[in-house]
Amino acid sequence: MQERVKVKIMFNAEKIKNECVEWIRNFFEENGKGCNAVIGISGGKDSSVVAALCSEALGRERVIGVLMPCGEQHDIDMAKLLVSHLGIKHYTVNIKEALDGLKKALPFDLTVQADTNIPPRLRMATLYAVAQSHNGRVANTCNLSEDWVGYSTRYGDSAGDFSPLSRLTVDEVKKIGAVLGLPEVLVNKVPIDGLCGKTDEENLGFTYSELDRYIRTGEIDNKEHKEKIDRLHKMNQFKLQLMPQFEPKI
Repeated sequence: MQERVKVKIMFNAEKIKNECVEWIRNFFEENGKGCNAVIGISGGKDSSVVAALCSEALGRERVIGVLMPCGEQHDIDMAKLLVSHLGIKHYTVNIKEALDGLKKALPFDLTVQADTNIPPRLRMATLYAVAQSHNGRVANTCNLSEDWVGYSTRYGDSAGDFSPLSRLTVDEVKKIGAVLGLPEVLVNKVPIDGLCGKTDEENLGFTYSELDRYIRTGEIDNKEHKEKIDRLHKMNQFKLQLMPQFEPKI
């Protein structure tokens, strides 16, 4: 199981923000000097914080946001607010026709799980199409809390070329968002998966604050929630590992 990384109770958001900005600059110096950061913009805290961090690290002229609704998206105005606030170039790519076309082409009925995971994988394909057409590197926007319990789609939102938030909890991401001066409505927007209409916490069965406390301190009050978190963490470790490779004895 992934080891918990304990931190001090007082989280220095300004310090961590500055260090992350420098880390992004170094990544691009070493892995794409002069390249652009390409980010899927949902209008939630994670994509908002990543876009803001990249804008500070690279300059807004090197950040490209991609809005990817699937048909009608009720909160698309939040994504538009973010790109307007940061002043970054952006594209809107509606994946509805691609999704319908793929599902129509399949000669069988999809399972619920397969049906749920196609949209994020189409979105990741879209991000790489944008990146490879605009000299870009794709930002992963997952956070530590989501990764801890496998709340992501493999080769969908869990993919990317660099990941600024994967070692930061939901609470820590929110604090960094505040330091970055993002609109409060984006930082504290209730996270909804955008797939089944439920909030993240409804799907998970426990709160992020409860999960974050457990990750950072090992403390949790609800025994059933502890068992569920431990089970999900163990079950989903494969999502965070490189693909197993056969090593021939030659």
